[in-house]
Amino acid sequence: MHAMRLNAPRTALEWVDLPDRLPGPGEIRVTVSACGVCRTDLHVVDGDLPFPGHPLIPGHEIVGRIDALGAGVEDLRLGQRVGIPWLGHTCGTCPYCRAARENLCDRPLFTGYTRDGGYATAAIADARYAFPLGEAGDDVALAPLLCAGLIGWRALAMAGDDARALGLYGFGAAAHIIAQVAIGQGRTVYGFTRPGDSATQDFARELGARWAGGSDQAPPEALDAAIIFAPDGALVPAALAAVRKGGRVVCAGIHMSDIPGFPYALLWEERQVLSVANLTRQDGIDFLSRAPGMQIRTRTTRYALRDANRALADLRAGRFEGAAVLVP
Repeated sequence: MHAMRLNAPRTALEWVDLPDRLPGPGEIRVTVSACGVCRTDLHVVDGDLPFPGHPLIPGHEIVGRIDALGAGVEDLRLGQRVGIPWLGHTCGTCPYCRAARENLCDRPLFTGYTRDGGYATAAIADARYAFPLGEAGDDVALAPLLCAGLIGWRALAMAGDDARALGLYGFGAAAHIIAQVAIGQGRTVYGFTRPGDSATQDFARELGARWAGGSDQAPPEALDAAIIFAPDGALVPAALAAVRKGGRVVCAGIHMSDIPGFPYALLWEERQVLSVANLTRQDGIDFLSRAPGMQIRTRTTRYALRDANRALADLRAGRFEGAAVLVP
């Protein structure tokens, strides 16, 4: 198999040839057909998340077909198309797992971080954490749903069913998916981008946002809730200033720069700040079962697997709209 491997944080990924791996008990091997490039991959590569101390293969928005089954795998079959997300394993015994909150597991494994991921021609996964995808839809179009879509879905749920006027801060892969979902639910979406990024603002309006502007601007009406996808802590007080009394600000990233001090008046009147951590398998089942009927159009830019470093650089610089996807 071939892979793009991270040997140390803040270094370029290296193209490597590796021996083919066999799945262990309860595992599957997947021939990768597409793997999305997620901002969390940047946090891994750039050292924002603690380096696990050994070379790793990033990538956790994996679409592929099963080509080998480990012992004891009975619910999946050879040739079946599956998606492999960020959450790659949980212990099943800690208080959070026992309380159906496996996204907060004390001993988790994460695809593309603490277990090898999909920047490769093949990947090994715990069969319990692979989602059957059926045959509808293109592999490249589906890949961003495995994290950008899933985290956006969880963040949207945390924003609340009563959040009819919804602000999305950072209009990248996750926001461009969840904006379509929210609009399909009858919500009004307001898109916030980097100041002066008129191209992305046009993109947000093209997808149905009622208004789009810079994150330094106030929306034309008070928001019921805001979801922050950009990893910029300064957006928290900005979003608090934009939501109405009793409104929510949901921080949807796995990493964010420090939140600056802000006056208590921004939080007062029962405004709330919440964070989203990972996902549960039930999130995946709920979202992916509904996604075909939501008519989501993912905007993707394809890169060859060998060009993973360029894809990461382009994501870091904001050189494309929507999501980047690696194709072996």
